Amino acid sequence: MACSDCGYDTAHRFYAGRRVMITGGLGFVGSNLAYRLVELGSPVLLVDALLPDQGGNLFNVSAIRDQVHLRIADLRDASTMADLVPECEVIFNLAGQVSHIDSMRDPLADLEINCRGPLVLLEACRLHNGGVKVVYTSTRQIYGRPASLPVAETHLKQPTDVNGVNKMAGEWYHLVYNRVYGIRATSLRLTNTYGPRQLMMHNRQGFIPWFIRRALEGAEITLYGDGSQLRDLTFVDDAVEALLLAGANEAANGEVFNLGGVTPITLRDLAGRIVELAGGGSVRCVPWPSEKKPIDIGSFYADYSKIRRVLGWEPKVDVTEGLQRTIAYYRAHGRHYWPTVPEMARDHDPVPLRA
Repeated sequence: MACSDCGYDTAHRFYAGRRVMITGGLGFVGSNLAYRLVELGSPVLLVDALLPDQGGNLFNVSAIRDQVHLRIADLRDASTMADLVPECEVIFNLAGQVSHIDSMRDPLADLEINCRGPLVLLEACRLHNGGVKVVYTSTRQIYGRPASLPVAETHLKQPTDVNGVNKMAGEWYHLVYNRVYGIRATSLRLTNTYGPRQLMMHNRQGFIPWFIRRALEGAEITLYGDGSQLRDLTFVDDAVEALLLAGANEAANGEVFNLGGVTPITLRDLAGRIVELAGGGSVRCVPWPSEKKPIDIGSFYADYSKIRRVLGWEPKVDVTEGLQRTIAYYRAHGRHYWPTVPEMARDHDPVPLRA
């Protein structure tokens, strides 16, 4: 049984020997979660379809490959889910299409991945394992442009793109199955999660890894507008701890929780920090492209007081530490994340911010 009053230590003990499945397990958050669960003594099954351009990467789990089970499979395959779900005690449902741009270019593909996929998984749970706990990763994108800041869970939901609409539907499928069928489920609304093992091949899945790549390559970081938009950033280790708390705690069932960062930062200041820490690159502000301006949400940072109150979570890694750890990871392993990696020295003289 899940613990009813979980602090971090209690939640960590909960996973020892507990069978866990991670969908999207070769991706960014999924692989970082896998490392933590292996440390905690959990038998881990990773499920990933390795769809092109979605972030799944076998190198992400290279150091624990012999300590986890891996199944290359699509969440939309009902027969495979029926085979995998019965043995699970906790499922972290992280698989999904997360590119806002791609969702507008190919909305039907986004619908297939972000709506049909969760429904197939939940049906497998209903039919074959009603006692499983499911933790779903949603997104701050479901809120759209904020009416006020910080944004609480009660804020109006008005997505500005297809991805936000479909992720909102995916979240609600989990809540409906919790309420109607008793499948214990909860949803975490992630905001600008970053860190090691994130996709770096293109700039359609988050601006932070792209900024880091550009700086490491000594290239220009382009900001739209004046760069004054505020964002809160969550380092992936903090996101992993939130997932663990939600999976272990009965108080999370049927609830949604915002994650957030230690302190909001402007995009201009963030880009400058990355340039300084990477020791390369520059920053330039340019006008908004016509195709991207309509889906921009302006400033956003979340109110995470609910998850702090209910589960005891709060972010611990500040932006500077998180960026330092992320940049160090890609200095060491960048060749596994993008094809043409320049020679990266360990020590650099900082390059001043240019705009």
